[in-house]
Amino acid sequence: MIQWDSVEHVHLLGICGTAMGAFAGMLHELGYRVTGSDSHPYPPMSTQLASLGIKVYAGYSTANLDDGPDLVIIGNVIRRENPEAQAVVAAGLPYLSLPAAISERFLKGNHPIVVAGTHGKTTTAAICAWCLYHAGYDPGFLIGGELRNLGKNYRCGKQGYFVIEGDEYDTAFFDKGPKFLHYRPQSAIITSVEFDHADIYRNLEHVKAAFRQFVQRIPPDGLLAACSDYEHVMSLVQFSRTPPHTYGLKCECEYSGYIEETGPDGMRFVVTQGGAPTGNFNTKLVGKHNLLNLIAVTIILSRLGLSPEQIASGFASFDGVRRRQEVFAEVAGITLVDDFAHHPTAVQVTIDAIRMRFPDRRLWAVFEPRSATSRRNVFQDRFAGAFVGANQVIIADVYHPEQVPEEERFSPQLLAEALQGRGVDARALPSTDDIIDKLVREAVEGDVILIMSNGGFDGIYERLPAALAAAKRVPWPPSRR
Repeated sequence: MIQWDSVEHVHLLGICGTAMGAFAGMLHELGYRVTGSDSHPYPPMSTQLASLGIKVYAGYSTANLDDGPDLVIIGNVIRRENPEAQAVVAAGLPYLSLPAAISERFLKGNHPIVVAGTHGKTTTAAICAWCLYHAGYDPGFLIGGELRNLGKNYRCGKQGYFVIEGDEYDTAFFDKGPKFLHYRPQSAIITSVEFDHADIYRNLEHVKAAFRQFVQRIPPDGLLAACSDYEHVMSLVQFSRTPPHTYGLKCECEYSGYIEETGPDGMRFVVTQGGAPTGNFNTKLVGKHNLLNLIAVTIILSRLGLSPEQIASGFASFDGVRRRQEVFAEVAGITLVDDFAHHPTAVQVTIDAIRMRFPDRRLWAVFEPRSATSRRNVFQDRFAGAFVGANQVIIADVYHPEQVPEEERFSPQLLAEALQGRGVDARALPSTDDIIDKLVREAVEGDVILIMSNGGFDGIYERLPAALAAAKRVPWPPSRR
């Protein structure tokens, strides 16, 4: 146990990760001296840290520890053989994993609201945090995506509620358990359970075993909202020590809802309990998966004492999360949308949502297989069904294919052929240049281009708008006046 009162200088290994950088910002706000190191410091996190005056060392070295930090936080990107990590252990410096540090410094003594699940964690946690903030509760939060309303993905907050995204990924090289086991859930949401993180989990049963441990950590006087649309979620709630509140759209459950109207500006929807309407709401989000996310938040917040009016106001004013169905450019009547989807379920619901939002427009779906799971062929067949809602599909090459054995590697060409067999115009293109060239040649006014990647996609988010603007002879970037 770290005596935080005696800590002045905290050093973070792997500081440019989304969660690590956010935690560095939180510590800085609390008055700690913060430094860190990363293999290749990169924007936007490197620039964000620099703006806070946080020193970031490029590369890992024993020399980065010369200032003698009181505590070292070791991110899960750091391997056991990392020279700086080895120096930390050899010198006997106090160290923690990021989840353990979050738990000790921010969750202990608070009411943690933990959002877990294969899909929808970031958006659901962000909605919950924003509604509490909007209602004046001053919550803390740490989320895997930037809230557009606040321009950041973290907040220290005051004593009370702390909303955190409960990731099932492993914790650190010295703690291979999932992160969410550290998060002391008092209230929890489980949005979904499917196989993912093929680099960590052997199979679906391995994933379910992790979630079972999480469920068992919710105290008897806690809250659990569980999505009944996922059979594996329902197989886990029997282990809950608190009676679960179920929600869904596909089967009988305690809470449900329906969409009344959708359009480019969002959707109007109704939440029901026991079949009876409990509230009418508006949101800038679109899609059945987002309806599920909103229902889950309604369950938690209403039972924590927020009024229907407070929840409705929070929903209506929520501007969304960066990289989740985010329109990032409009060029010559062509709409460019960014989304983080990298699992076949996420791809399918994202395409369905964009269809709802822009029902009469031609939809391009551009996909980069970049996550540990999507680079493997575990979902080779399922991806074909995920893309059928798009008019045109482009599949990029696998990100760093050499890191995955050839016999385990996902094939963009096989996916394109499978989609062509289903009547979808699909192409596997080996380079980002090829993808941009095709879109510049063939995209026309009124088209929507949905780009799905959980990374930078070789700069396509900056390069494509500029190339479209040059080809269509329109100004770019647009005037900021």
